[in-house]
Formats: sequence, structure tokens, C-alpha cells
Amino acid sequence: AESGSSSSEPAEGSEEATKKEEPQSPKVKQENASSSKSDDWGSFYDPNNIFCGKYDCYKILGFDYETWGSAPPTLKEITKSYRGLSRLWHPDKNKARGAREKFVAIAKAYEILTNSDKRKEFDYYRDRPDEYFQKYGSSVLWTYAPKSDATIISILLFILANVFTYYAQKNKYDKVANHLIRAAVEDWSAREGGSTESIEIRDKALAILAENREKEIEAAQSNGDTPKKKEKGPKLTSKEKREKEQLELRPICVKLVNEIDDFGAGFRKPTYKDLLVVKMVKWPYYLGSASLWWGKYAIRRMRKLELNDEEREVLTKNAVGEIAWAAASDEERATMVTLELWVSDNLVEWREEQDMIREGLSANKRKQIKKMRKKGGGGGDYDDDLHLD
Repeated sequence: AESGSSSSEPAEGSEEATKKEEPQSPKVKQENASSSKSDDWGSFYDPNNIFCGKYDCYKILGFDYETWGSAPPTLKEITKSYRGLSRLWHPDKNKARGAREKFVAIAKAYEILTNSDKRKEFDYYRDRPDEYFQKYGSSVLWTYAPKSDATIISILLFILANVFTYYAQKNKYDKVANHLIRAAVEDWSAREGGSTESIEIRDKALAILAENREKEIEAAQSNGDTPKKKEKGPKLTSKEKREKEQLELRPICVKLVNEIDDFGAGFRKPTYKDLLVVKMVKWPYYLGSASLWWGKYAIRRMRKLELNDEEREVLTKNAVGEIAWAAASDEERATMVTLELWVSDNLVEWREEQDMIREGLSANKRKQIKKMRKKGGGGGDYDDDLHLD
């Protein structure tokens, strides 16, 4: 019995010694290591993962920033908490799902909080997300993932730009071609929008139509077929005859117009020259040529020299426009140059003259209207006079 009592006394003494050796609990509120979950790790604005990402480094190690007041955890307390949590969540000992991620987060939190500079910065940015943004950039929510290859996107955009310029030229050509086909089929006058070119196409189409009809008759006769007599029935009206003729003329006019590759003034069938890459190669040449020409023109004006033939032609072409210039004959162009249409008053008078010609007014009527306009009278009756001739 004595030996039993004596053996129990040292045991009690050892327990008291162990209690004395245990460190005192930290001054701050610390959560139980075994209950540490990522759901309890708080939140922090750290989109670029400079510190502990979206979690609070203190909460990861079990400390509550809101409750410690003026007694933040010491380095010793942080180290103690880290050791306990790292042993608990070490992937070699803990096979639970997510243990490895928790272990890495705990190690990161320990790294930040044991570095005095990093810890000060972490405490400073806690309530200053705007300053964090200025130093470390925007949120990851503003970036695109996965990142697209800028080279591939640039190549695709460049290809689309070439396709666009090609079809833009095709649209220009089709617009003029469709207008010319309609003018030729419907026999438009100048007042209605017809032109000498549409009249020529219509005449060719009528000749081809008549030739085709003769060939059909000859083919029927060679085969021994007698021409069929016209079936009795209601006679076609003039409108119906015209519509029938237009229906026969349309495919012929379409074929004739499609044989024209260039209408002038840039209205031509698209080719490889209309691709953006080809135009970009030519831009420096065009820009240099234009700069050189206008430089010479400015020098001649400063020297007060008279306009030469080339300058007169270029100024006239710029005044009337490329379309009107391309549509005019050589005689009409020579007349335009002599009228000095680069002068605004002359250009206005010339355009009024062209409007009256398109309206079908005779030369005498045009002279009468001009005289009335110069005298300052009858200007209000101009629109009515266009329909009197």
C-alpha cells in the first residue's frame, strides 16, 4: 500500500508539471482547429491573390479580426495555430476531400502573417479596396478566360475586311447594271433616267430579238412545218404587248449589260484589285502622287501663273464629279473645261442647264428661261416652264 501511494504521488506531480509547461491560451478569440472550415474563413478583396485570395488570412488560422480589439495575435500565437492546423489538414494524414487545398491556404496565411511587411499591407488594404485596385489592378472578373489569340483575331478581321471591300465594289457595279437594264427594257427617256448607253443596249436587244424570231421561222420552214395560224381570241392591249416585249427583251439586255466590265467612274466588275490588301499597297503611291501634284499646283498659284491644260482638266473633273466626267464624251469634256466649272457660279449655271436638258426642254426654251432668270423675273415659274415644252 505504501508503495502504491508513493507511486501515485510522482504521477500527480508530473501532471502539475505538464500543466505548468503548457503555454497560456492566446488573448484573442481563436476558433477550434478541428472545426476550421473554408466556409468560416471570412472574405477579403484580393482578386489577384496577392495575399490569401478571397479568404481572410486571420480567419484561416482561427483568429477573428473583429474581436481582438487592441490585442492582435502575436507571432508566437500565429505559429502555434499554424502548427496545429497544418498537422490536422496535412494531406498525408488527412484523406478528407479538400484537405490539400486547405493545407495550402493555411501555409499561405502563415506566410503572410509572419512577414511583417506583408501583414501590415494586408491590414491596410482590409478597408481600402480602392487603393488595392490602384496598386494591383482590376478584379479577375474583368478579364476574359481563356484568352483569345490576338494574331488569329487580327487575321480573321483582315480577311473579313478584304471580303467587304470586294463585295462593296460588286454592289456598286450591280446598282448601275440593274439601272441600265431597266432603262433599256422599259425604254426610258432622258427625263426618266435613261441614257445614250441604255438606248444603244435597247437597239441591240431589239435587233437580236428580231434575228431570233427570223431564225425560228427559218428553222420551222426547213423542218417542213407550216407557220401556225394565230388563234382567235381577244386582242392584246398596247400595255400587254409592251409587257410581252419587255419580257422577251429582259434576258437579252441582261446578257448585253453583263458583257460590259467597266461603266466608268469606278463602277466596274470587282477584281483582285478591289481587295483591301491590294489597295493598302497602292495607298502610298496614290498619296505621294496626289501630294506632289497639289504641291506643284500651289507653287504655280503663288507664282501667279496661268492654269495649264492638265490643271484645268483636273479642276473640272473634281467640280463635276467622276461619274459625270466619265459619262461625258470627249467633246462634252472639252466644253466643260472651257466653261471653267471650278468657279462656283459657273458650276451652278451648268448644273441648271443639265437639269433642263434632262427634262427635255428645247434650246430656245432654255434660252428663254436663262434670260428670265438673269432679269430676275419668272424664277418662280421655272418648275412650271419645265413641263411646257
